[in-house]
Amino acid sequence: MGGQQAYHWPFMFPNFVDRFVAICSSARTSPHNKCFLEGPKAALVASKDFNNGHYTSQPYHGIRAFARVYSAWAYGQTWFREHRYEFGGLYPDMNSWLREVWEGRYVSEWDANDMIALLETWKAGDISEISHGGNYVDALTTIKAKGLIMPCKTDLYFPPEDSEYEVSNLTDAKLVVIPSVWGHAAGGGSNPEDVMFISQQIKDFLA
Repeated sequence: MGGQQAYHWPFMFPNFVDRFVAICSSARTSPHNKCFLEGPKAALVASKDFNNGHYTSQPYHGIRAFARVYSAWAYGQTWFREHRYEFGGLYPDMNSWLREVWEGRYVSEWDANDMIALLETWKAGDISEISHGGNYVDALTTIKAKGLIMPCKTDLYFPPEDSEYEVSNLTDAKLVVIPSVWGHAAGGGSNPEDVMFISQQIKDFLA
């Protein structure tokens, strides 16, 4: 949710922030994004070991289900079509990748209730709820800082169309679309080529 925070700073402190960069994110979580988040959440809370959040040991059945539901949304369709989940032969098939990367990540690093808390925080992201009574356009127009808004062309969470709308209502912002098949993961350092592209855009922006 770093990009959401990047939006919040210039909105909340207009006389302090001069420039900001939002990568693969938005100033308000869209209805489609909220709907997507309900999927992994439902898989977790409905699991036989979640126990309505009062588990005494980590509900690994639910956590693994959460990971599998979530996984398909992190990358673009082309990424899957090109079998990028094999990572050049590191994983023999999609199931191995799902088990070792996605399930393994959540099982080893996350508490189930913490995951839900983060998910609900993401869903609630909206600068206009801070002081503009939900008027999203008015909230965007109050941002004085110069912005660099960088969606990925294949991001299923924050598509470029949403960023185009935001930029059209910002006072001084530039839209640069990341030309990548890595979807939302393009903004997280997963692909070296994307990192180089993003880094150069930021250097030019701050020059």
